[in-house]
Amino acid sequence: MAAVKDILAQKGSEVITVGPSATVLYAALLMNEHKIGGLPVIEEGKVVGMFTERDILTRIVAAKRDPEKVNVAEVMTKLIATAPFEITIDEARRVMMERRVRHLPIIDDERHLLGLISIGDLNAHMLEAEKKANHFLQEYIYGRA
Repeated sequence: MAAVKDILAQKGSEVITVGPSATVLYAALLMNEHKIGGLPVIEEGKVVGMFTERDILTRIVAAKRDPEKVNVAEVMTKLIATAPFEITIDEARRVMMERRVRHLPIIDDERHLLGLISIGDLNAHMLEAEKKANHFLQEYIYGRA
């Protein structure tokens, strides 16, 4: 069964992160620059939260707070879903669905970040698997497999 480590092997484990003392404005500009919807928040090498577009919308914009004066630590999501490197893709999808999150930090036992997967990564993996299965079935039907 395919695991998250397979996705990370293909896409790479480089993750754009932010520290808890960064301003919300800095984090938002970083997200825009890299065209991403969320940033793991790292302190002393460990994942301590997640900062997402939803945090900006609900805790900055709707609360009418100045993004230049608010630190990420004040508005990040602290109770986040995480997963181990060995989690299967189906288990990761279930965690993301149940917790209603679009980003899942992959961590080791000490909460060090090993990678990040998004719901888009899972969807792309599923689409690729379906394409391969469809191709195999067509080859089989036409006697070429």
